[in-house]
Amino acid sequence: MLTDQSMSKLKRICVFCGSSPGSQPDYLQAARDLGDALVERGIGLVYGGASVGTMGQIASTVLRGGGEVIGVIPENLVKKEVAYTELQDLRVVQTMHERKSLMNELSDGFISLPGGLGTFEEFFEALAWGQLGIHTKPSGILNVQNYYGNLLEFLDHAVAESFMQKEHRDMLLVHELPLALLDLLENYQIPDVDKAGWIKKRHRENGSL
Repeated sequence: MLTDQSMSKLKRICVFCGSSPGSQPDYLQAARDLGDALVERGIGLVYGGASVGTMGQIASTVLRGGGEVIGVIPENLVKKEVAYTELQDLRVVQTMHERKSLMNELSDGFISLPGGLGTFEEFFEALAWGQLGIHTKPSGILNVQNYYGNLLEFLDHAVAESFMQKEHRDMLLVHELPLALLDLLENYQIPDVDKAGWIKKRHRENGSL
């Protein structure tokens, strides 16, 4: 049974991850560890609805721990991604846009595990929505074996080249340990940044306004 100290203000976290297990056992283990951490904190899981890869591992872990799991999967991926049909709450939608919209609606924050193009696209759309003020939810990366190291360096490069504000770069929370990452999400503070004003300032500095 959960105690008051183990309860989280985050009711559900959307986890973006792959239908592939990856090349190293550490990736599947990270999915299990994050699942255990969600159960420990009393946080439900929203994810892509598959029964294989890191998706299947995190869902099975949360289910075994007695936690809430909601899977969301487009109809045309039910067979391709091998839908987790044993879930009590598996929601089949028509399009990827519906999938992402529903995941956002159901969740209080977002975490990306190692994954491929689908994982990147879903996670960065959620992060961009936060930058634009469409939502105020935290977004984090579980950086297993420094999988996202080169990507994080590239984002720093985008800041250095003035295509991203440092405050927006800092919205991306990163840790290699699940419980520590959840702590970062719990304590997330929305940056007070005027994106439109920043863009106009950069144009003036470059003489294009």
